[in-house]
Amino acid sequence: MSSTSLQDLLLLGRGSDLASERGVSCTGELPDASDPDLVARATAAKAALGSRALILGHHYQRDEVIAFADITGDSFKLAQAAAAQSTAEYIIFCGVHFMAESADILTGSHQKVILPDLAAGCSMADMATASQVQQCWNDLEKLGFAKVTVPVTYMNSSAAIKSFTGEHGGTICTSSNAEKTLRWAFEKAEKVLFLPDQHLGRNTAVIDLGLSLEDCVVWNPWKPQGGLTEDEIRNAKVILWRGHCSVHGRFTAQSIAEFKERIPEVQVIVHPECQHEVVTAADVVGSTEKIIKTVSESAPGSQWAVGTELNLVSRLAAQNPDKKVYFLDRTVCYCSTMNRIDLPHLVWALESLVAGKVVNQISVDPETARYSKLALEQMLAL
Repeated sequence: MSSTSLQDLLLLGRGSDLASERGVSCTGELPDASDPDLVARATAAKAALGSRALILGHHYQRDEVIAFADITGDSFKLAQAAAAQSTAEYIIFCGVHFMAESADILTGSHQKVILPDLAAGCSMADMATASQVQQCWNDLEKLGFAKVTVPVTYMNSSAAIKSFTGEHGGTICTSSNAEKTLRWAFEKAEKVLFLPDQHLGRNTAVIDLGLSLEDCVVWNPWKPQGGLTEDEIRNAKVILWRGHCSVHGRFTAQSIAEFKERIPEVQVIVHPECQHEVVTAADVVGSTEKIIKTVSESAPGSQWAVGTELNLVSRLAAQNPDKKVYFLDRTVCYCSTMNRIDLPHLVWALESLVAGKVVNQISVDPETARYSKLALEQMLAL
């Protein structure tokens, strides 16, 4: 692996642990980050692969990576792109592990999905393990509630959790279609088990569907029966998993109040993964794609404080010089694991493919993929 940079030291999360769990990301061939020819090498390797390779880039990626992406989008858009792609031999997914898993599930058996750095995981996805979710469902079955409950799983989850969802008649959602997904779920059942982001589930249920905060309970997988009484579960309409995004969870209502006091005309737009008090204090709430669209189409001279990942906010500011775009938090707030994919890793993956060597392939086992695909296809159908 390359030497650790200052930025890596600042952004260290569970990446190293996840890499060791999932396998070694690379074995010494990684180009040095200071190599002045990195851009030229990436350009040459991409050209050599031609139509055999498709590079997907999530909005939270570094600019140096986005520059080589054929398609840029949020997790929903990239899932659609992967499902629609049938010709490229290689899908190089510049995102995080769960996104690459979804791409492998949705693409053909003749295609290979590659994650340039296996350490690019997702702390939220890791907050719900297959054994924990199965225990939750066993508890609901024992109490007689499973038969009136449908699972809805956020895209930010492992293939194993998506598989559980598909096996039990549920579906996947993203921040773009969470409202539509929950409405679909309530047509099927009395209750929804929402995994693994409690904030997206709560905000969608209360703000978009008009449910009350009392209609939502939080299932803590570290406590017996989720830390809930039988009556609490019986009276709940949405059972929220105790998970969250480490980036969006940093934003506070106080930050919004301070911005409004300092710049009264500023408009605040935040992602629905933020805490409920942050979402209710914001002027606009929306998915990554909605945030981009709203700011880009706003009037010249408008001012925006944006509550989402810093790479995207910085890119929005650069792409909208006729507006003032601020980052809502006072401190640096990159997605530490998403940010691990950099130009050296992309170059290494591309050049390896040119040399005929497939590296960091993400492959979901057939049984897990079968039920996951049911849930993902239901999402795409919605």
